[in-house]
Amino acid sequence: MTEVVISGTGLYTPEQSISNEELVLAFNQYVDLFNEENAVDIEAGQCEPLSHSSVEFVEKASGIKSRFVMNKDGILDPKRMCPNIPERADEDLSILAEMGVDAATKALKQADRTAADVDGVIVACSNLQRAYPAIAVEVQDALGIEGFGFDMNVACSSATFGVQAGADMIRAGSARSILVVNPEICSGHLNFRDRDSHFIFGDVATAILLEAEGAAHSNNQWRIRGTKLKTQFSNNIRNNFGFLNRAAPEGIGAVDKLFVQQGRKVFKEVVPMVAELIVEHLGQVGLKPDQIKRMWLHQANINMNELIAKRVLGREADKTESPVILDTYANTSSAGSVIAFNKYSDDFSEGDIGIICSFGAGYSAGSVIVERLH
Repeated sequence: MTEVVISGTGLYTPEQSISNEELVLAFNQYVDLFNEENAVDIEAGQCEPLSHSSVEFVEKASGIKSRFVMNKDGILDPKRMCPNIPERADEDLSILAEMGVDAATKALKQADRTAADVDGVIVACSNLQRAYPAIAVEVQDALGIEGFGFDMNVACSSATFGVQAGADMIRAGSARSILVVNPEICSGHLNFRDRDSHFIFGDVATAILLEAEGAAHSNNQWRIRGTKLKTQFSNNIRNNFGFLNRAAPEGIGAVDKLFVQQGRKVFKEVVPMVAELIVEHLGQVGLKPDQIKRMWLHQANINMNELIAKRVLGREADKTESPVILDTYANTSSAGSVIAFNKYSDDFSEGDIGIICSFGAGYSAGSVIVERLH
């Protein structure tokens, strides 16, 4: 069977960022506007007043201190509370493709490859900006890749599911190499008017180049020792917005159909699911938890990550065993574990083993065990 390697990764980070202090200030201004406009109904008991957020609440609940975004002004406008990204002409490169091309170009450079060496593009992310044509085909065209491209969505696990799909195609001989691209404008589906979730997401794009082991020639090769995926239906993380209900909410206090979750249920149900998946996957490839050097976990919530790592290792994990990028990037959906891998893997020596692991809505979870070759 053909062995598959990760030979390059790329990371695109937006220029703009929002601190917790800035975000909380805008949210609290919105709360004051809402309570003022609905004062009569609130007094009559027909409407519940909104409560302020705080920096302390955000950091305790999530571990997030700031996040990168594609548009800052629209998010911080208390009368708008969502990014303001102008629609582009059909002839222009879409914003999602633009982010993906940047990350993909960096991945190709790290792998010492060009578009001519790639057979396919998988754009795997939580929120595609249109139904069709596929963003992946647009990325493929922009990069000048001959072959094919398609989109896929498994929420926060999209990247790991994309890696298995790409690796399976290479193993089967239907492709020499596959680019897995994860452009995430998570701020576009976040309800910034919801105190429980207004701080969660950030924007970013990542890319991973997969190749047959014998064909790769970069100095940054990681053999994929195994992949394992799991899904289990749950309504506890949900986003109902789509082209069938595309009318945007208007006015202070308007209800939208964007991201919503039951955080406590998610925590209680996802943590054991992910920890069990990792331990089971390690066992299937003949490894024990103490043989892995690092877990690059999905960056959703610092408390979840700490508990997952503890359950896998049977003890508290230190920062090198489960690195965090959540504090500066926030939750970037499918890209989070790839960002952690991109930033915290240079210290691996040949033979060192780690796990890229995702988890999110669905529920979905994906595990990719990698071993450093060069």
